[in-house]
Order: sequence, then structure tokens, then C-alpha cells
Amino acid sequence: MADKKQHKKFNRNNQDDDYNPRFRKIKKKVCPLCADKTLELDYKNADQLKKFINERGKILPRRATGACAKHQRVITNTIKRARHIAILPFSQD
Repeated sequence: MADKKQHKKFNRNNQDDDYNPRFRKIKKKVCPLCADKTLELDYKNADQLKKFINERGKILPRRATGACAKHQRVITNTIKRARHIAILPFSQD
């Protein structure tokens, strides 16, 4: 058994020995409202709010927008206000 070759673990780009591409670390998204303090959400600005809804008119989740919990609630309330006064649609058919 001593004459068998020793197999080394796969080591990509000099990373740890327990590197597994299935469980790679994903870069954390930064909240767009925390990063830019001058950015203010306004329910009257539809172009700004369209970044936070998908093509069907649904509000994107935090994992997609990268917003923190506090600002995701602000985004949700702002989009709902814009829907009620018909600036944004409730749904796209």
C-alpha cells in the first residue's frame, strides 16, 4: 500500500483544501439605499421603482434587490402607494 500514489485534494487557485464548488461563497449584495444616502424613494417616480419590480409587476424579494430589511419594507410600501394611484400596474398580462 505504501507504493500507491498519494492523491491530493483538488485545489483550485490555491484555496483551502476543503474547497467545494457546490458550496462556494456568494458575494453579499449591498443595499442600494444604504450605499447611496442621497437616494430617496418616491412613489411618484415610476422609473426608479421599476428596478424593484419584475416584468409581471411583482415586487422583487430581498435576495434579488439586495436591500436590507428596513429598506425592503420602504420599497414595498412605496410600490404599493404607486399602485393605488395608478402609477404602477398591479399586474402585467
